[in-house]
Amino acid sequence: MSSTAVLSVETMRAAEQAAMNGGISEWELMQRAGKGAARWVTRMAAGRPVTVLCGPGNNGGDGYVIADCLHAKGYKVRVFAPVEPKSETARKARAAFEGEILERAALTDPVVVDCLFGYGLSRDVKGEFATLLAEVVTSNCFKIAIDVPSSVQSDTGSVLGPLPRYDLTLALGAWKQAHFLMPAMTSMGALRCVPIGLALDEANDRMVLPPRLTAPAADSHKYRRGLLGVVAGAMPGAPLLSAEAAMHAGAGYVKLVSEHSHPDAPADLVIEQDLDTVLKDDRISAVLIGPGLGRDDEARDRLSSVLGSGQSCVLDADALHLLRPDMLNGIDVTKLCLTPHEGELAALCESFDVTAHSKIDRTRLLRDVTGMTVLAKGPDTLLAGRGGMRFFPRGSSWLSVAGSGDVLAGIVASRVAVHSDTMRACEEAVWLHNEAARRASPAFSASNLARAVKHAMAAYL
Repeated sequence: MSSTAVLSVETMRAAEQAAMNGGISEWELMQRAGKGAARWVTRMAAGRPVTVLCGPGNNGGDGYVIADCLHAKGYKVRVFAPVEPKSETARKARAAFEGEILERAALTDPVVVDCLFGYGLSRDVKGEFATLLAEVVTSNCFKIAIDVPSSVQSDTGSVLGPLPRYDLTLALGAWKQAHFLMPAMTSMGALRCVPIGLALDEANDRMVLPPRLTAPAADSHKYRRGLLGVVAGAMPGAPLLSAEAAMHAGAGYVKLVSEHSHPDAPADLVIEQDLDTVLKDDRISAVLIGPGLGRDDEARDRLSSVLGSGQSCVLDADALHLLRPDMLNGIDVTKLCLTPHEGELAALCESFDVTAHSKIDRTRLLRDVTGMTVLAKGPDTLLAGRGGMRFFPRGSSWLSVAGSGDVLAGIVASRVAVHSDTMRACEEAVWLHNEAARRASPAFSASNLARAVKHAMAAYL
């Protein structure tokens, strides 16, 4: 099983250097990477001719090793190499390959393997390499990217040139950040990791695996399982969606604190009007505030009351626009969790004077500045909390529906109510949210999604 470590360019280079300091040569690392990738290419090619595109660096060297493995198995394989290798190890790999090497030719083979540039790309792809990648874009072939696609900046997922839609991307040695970041991740196809023997146990940043949930203890009751308060405000619909999702995500008791009438609320949802009374209940395990809250003075007062209660708290939607640094004075921020989408993340960064260009940097810095757990949701959902960053496989695009975020916030808050661990709650909630989307079937509404959370829970018990 491959490691869950997700590495930046800097940490990947450090991991490779540590391996070499431990006695593994760069040549041996290239052999492990190339041969491991070649096994996947062999499976995908299934006897068909293959073209391998080799660039000037060690990613190109990996390509020569892949081509050599295929050639040894009797495959018809061509290497396109617009320029000579620059590194000694890549030159050695080229010299070892006895097959056909061309500077350029028409892409006619049914399988193409992209080894032009690796994880260290930092500038725009231009000239002959851009022309070659543009041809791959339009080619009707099975496309495999080695490590990261050759037009992708590994740390941010930004695109620096023509980007084909690959059928398979093979991460070498470890996952890279771009494997889980937009816009690049939509073009990577299936993702597989090829281990090469790096020591990755100490890596802080990791991909989140599916959770292992447990049934309530034998002596549980509704309060011991977690009492969650969902605080409503100006708009009644959004907090009701959150509450419904929370009811199916493990909490034993959910209260909606609302001054509205809710004739369509489930009969088993308790609705109370007085926020102060609910916050003073020492049985409360967690509070969710923000969905439908509004942004007026009354909403700000409700947020201040919740923060001042000292409860574990999930802040979403309007609460993220209202939150200011001075509101956190004297607050145990480790008990707070933020769940912003892209626009809310930008608003938070402005409020807390966080300046960064990429989503991953904004998320990480916001966590560092505030001390709170930050779940930056979207097609590339990121989680920053104690111990580093967490990354998730891409979820269903059907989640791009109004109210989906309210459902996610309800799941997060329910899980916090169950065990009070904000980081763990976010990890569980993202997987439950994605699984609920799968079970709700296409073109679902947010209310369909909230009801499907119950079935998603069953998948991880």
